Amino acid sequence: MAGLRVMVFDRTCTGRKTPVGLSHAWRLGALLYGGLRRLDAWLGAADWPQALRWLADTGSGPIDQIQYWGHGHFGQVRLGDDRLDLASFDPDHVWASDLRRISARLHAHSLVWFRTCETFGSAKGHAFARAAADTFGCRVAGHTHRIGSVQSGLHCLAPGQTPRWSTGEGIVTHRDGRASALGSRVWYANTITCLHGTIPPDRG
Repeated sequence: MAGLRVMVFDRTCTGRKTPVGLSHAWRLGALLYGGLRRLDAWLGAADWPQALRWLADTGSGPIDQIQYWGHGHFGQVRLGDDRLDLASFDPDHVWASDLRRISARLHAHSLVWFRTCETFGSAKGHAFARAAADTFGCRVAGHTHRIGSVQSGLHCLAPGQTPRWSTGEGIVTHRDGRASALGSRVWYANTITCLHGTIPPDRG
């Protein structure tokens, strides 16, 4: 029996200066993916505790795929005011119980896909990807660039693997020493669009 394909998005990004925010686009994307039968269920969440409890409890049986749509930064995934980062995977973290319950529903061929800006970028992104794969016990996917309708720097990592992409991929260093992520372009390597619902075979 096929497992569930689920998605969580950040519902707090509603736009302070404009009537429409990214949460509206993510909600429309969820409806589109649902209509195309790429998703079985989705949730607009306000924080990580709400999202993790829903992922642990929604439906029944195994989960084949989890996607998260929201904001990110090097080595972290943001939801509202919360950050899922390397420390979140510590066995003593307050979210550890829910993460274990989610992991118990995943299997070796499952996928957890962070469709967020730059989460897999830099050395922090490498550490995050390794910890996430080992915690969930399945492949994880994420991006090294800033993403939007075009999404560059897509990479996958399985438990126990070492990241094969450079810690400098998708990063520009400014004269003051500050590093930031490059935007996505259709001609960059490892690029998909928001209309891709699966990981291309060459990305693992």
